[in-house]
Amino acid sequence: MRKIRVSSTLTVYHDGQCWVGTFERVDNGALSACRVVFGAEPSAEEIEQLVCERWNDLRFTEPIAAEEPPKPASNPKRRQREAARELGQRGPSTKAQQALSEEREAMAKERKTNARERREQDQKQRFEMRQEKRKQKHRGK
Repeated sequence: MRKIRVSSTLTVYHDGQCWVGTFERVDNGALSACRVVFGAEPSAEEIEQLVCERWNDLRFTEPIAAEEPPKPASNPKRRQREAARELGQRGPSTKAQQALSEEREAMAKERKTNARERREQDQKQRFEMRQEKRKQKHRGK
């Protein structure tokens, strides 16, 4: 039987202007991230609704390789200390930030190429219109 390892983490923090949530999803060693801007401080109900009802609408980045998490310690006090340490850390992991920035760069490149193609198409169309207008004038109409 094949083991499938999936874990998700939501980190909610204030970035100076608004409240932001960063989802990190690790699926069989591949990390993908998603950033959600809340605006005002989200309530527990809003977060629960986001996770339960709008999970499928979230757009995660392309998966990147994630480092293997250490095996959990069997000592319950150690697990409790590690959980407290994790809660004390602020913001998303650097891997999630890296995945989000790579996705942002890819979208910017795609947007740039689409804009260039659209601009070239418009120029070509205007040129053809001018050529057609010239022909019409030349015919004496």
